[in-house]
Amino acid sequence: MSTEMIVPPPTTTATEPIVEMTDISITFGAVRALDGVSLRLYPGEVHSLMGENGAGKSTLIKALTGVYPIDSGTVTVDGTVHEFASPAAAQAAGISTVYQEVNLLPNLTVAENMLLGREPRRLDRLLGSTGGAVRTVLGAVGGIDTRAMNRRARATLDRLGLAVDPASVLGDHPIAVQQLIAIARAVDVDARVLILDEPTSSLDKDEVETLYGVIERLRDAGTAVVFVSHFLDQVYRISDRMTILRNGRLVEERSVADTPQLTLVELMIGRELDTLRELDDREPTVVDPTTEPVMEVLGLGRKGALEATDLRLYAGQVVGVAGLLGSGRTELARLLGGADRADSGTIEIHSTRRRFRTPRNAVDRRVALTSEDRKADGVVGDLTVADNMMLALQATRGWMRPIPRATRTALVQKYITALDIRPADPNALMRNLSGGNQQKVLLARWLVTEPEILILDEPTRGIDIGAKAQIQALVADLAERGMSVVFISAELEEILRLSDRVVVMRDHHLIDERVNRGVSVDDVLATIAAGTRADDRSSEA
Repeated sequence: MSTEMIVPPPTTTATEPIVEMTDISITFGAVRALDGVSLRLYPGEVHSLMGENGAGKSTLIKALTGVYPIDSGTVTVDGTVHEFASPAAAQAAGISTVYQEVNLLPNLTVAENMLLGREPRRLDRLLGSTGGAVRTVLGAVGGIDTRAMNRRARATLDRLGLAVDPASVLGDHPIAVQQLIAIARAVDVDARVLILDEPTSSLDKDEVETLYGVIERLRDAGTAVVFVSHFLDQVYRISDRMTILRNGRLVEERSVADTPQLTLVELMIGRELDTLRELDDREPTVVDPTTEPVMEVLGLGRKGALEATDLRLYAGQVVGVAGLLGSGRTELARLLGGADRADSGTIEIHSTRRRFRTPRNAVDRRVALTSEDRKADGVVGDLTVADNMMLALQATRGWMRPIPRATRTALVQKYITALDIRPADPNALMRNLSGGNQQKVLLARWLVTEPEILILDEPTRGIDIGAKAQIQALVADLAERGMSVVFISAELEEILRLSDRVVVMRDHHLIDERVNRGVSVDDVLATIAAGTRADDRSSEA
C-alpha cells in the first residue's frame, strides 16, 4: 500500500491555507500519539479527518485547539506561527470546535447560550466609542441588553438559515437543534476554522440534511470546516478533501472526488478489510427445528415497552434484530438480559422456567447483556481497564470473595490479547481509551463470565471501521464456538453480514422472522415499511 502523500490542488480559489500544521508529534508517556503528522485547511473547503479510533484524529484536533501541548512541529495561522496554550487562545485566533456532546446550558435561552460571556450591555449604547478602562468597568456593571442580544443571535441564525426563536429555552429543543445552536455560537465568535467532531451521531436523516445546509453556507462564506465522522456516506456527501491517519501517522491527503470508498477503507484499516469480506461470504447456520433451544421466550412483554413476543435462541446462532429507533429492539434486549422486568410471558433456559428480576439473575443463568449506552451503563471511566474487565465476574462471586490475583492477571491479559485492546496496558484508565477499545473491554467483561447467551445492543455504534470489523469477527467466532448471540444494530448491512436469523421489529412488535439466506437490505426495509406481521415465516430455525 502506498503511503506517499497526495497533494491535490485546493478546490477553492485560495492558494494559501488558513491553518497549516507541520510535522506534529505528541507523546503520552511511552505512547507516541502523533508522529510527524501534517494538516492543511483552506478557506471555503470542508476537510474530513479520517481514521479508525486510536488513529490520532482527536489528538490532532486537541493539538490544534490548544488542549494538548505539542512536543515538536509547528502550527501556523495565516502564515504566522502560533503556540496555543489553551482553547481560548485558539478561539481568539478564529479556531472553534463543536463536539459530539453538546456543551451548552439547557436552562438558558438560545441567545443566552450563543452569546454567553459576550452579552451586550445596556450601557454599551451610551458609552459608544469610549475606550480603555472606563468602558470595561462601566460596561460590566450595566445590565444585559436582552433585545440587542436577541437581535444579534437572530442575525447569526438567519445567516445559517436556522428558523429558531432566540428567546426560546434551549432545553425545549431536540438535541439536533441544540447541536446547530452550538455551531451558531461558534460562528458568532467569528470562527474562520470550525471543527465538527462527530456532529451527526445523534441526528436522524432530515436533521443531517439541515446540518449539511448549515455547513454549505459556512463553506460558501469562506470558513474552513473540519468534519469528523465515522459515516462514510456523509463524508462523501459534504467533504472536498480528506486527511487519513493510521496509528498516529499520516497516511495520505486526498481529494474526496478522486478517492473511491474501497480505497479509503483500505487506507484506513488495511488488514481488517479482508475480515469484512470473509464475513460477507458466511453461510447462515441453520438449526434443526427439533433441536432444544438454549432460551425460549413465549408471550414476553412489558407494558408500554414490548408487546407479547415469542423468540427462540439456539446454540451457535446469531440472531440479528432489525428495526427503526423506538421499534422495541432495546426493550427486547433489556427483558432478555434482566435489566427490566417483564409484565407477561415466560423465559425458559434449557426447558426450565426462569424469572429475571435483575441482571444478576440473568448472569447467574449465563445470560449477559451489553447496553446500547456504554457511557451511562457500562464504562467506569475512573477505573482501570483491568478493574472494568473484572466487574461482572467479581459481582458473581460476591465482594467478600475477591478474584485471586493470578487468576485476575491471567484473564485480563488473555482478553487484552484476544480482543487487541489498545493500549495493551491493564492499568490504563478506561476514560482514556478510544470508543472502540472501551467497547472491547465491555465485551471482555462479559466474556470472562463464560455466558451461553450474549445480548449485544449496538456494540459497534460510534466506533471506527477497523474496530467494527474486529468486533464483528469476534461475534462470528463466538457463535462458531457454540455461543448464542443476539445482535442489535441500526446498520442493516451489519446485521445481514453477521446473522443466521433476522427478526424485524416495529412499534414494539416482532413483525417478521426469517433465515438470513438471500435477504437484502431492501427486503428488511420493505418489511419495516409494511408494518405487518409475516404469516409465512420460514419453518427453518
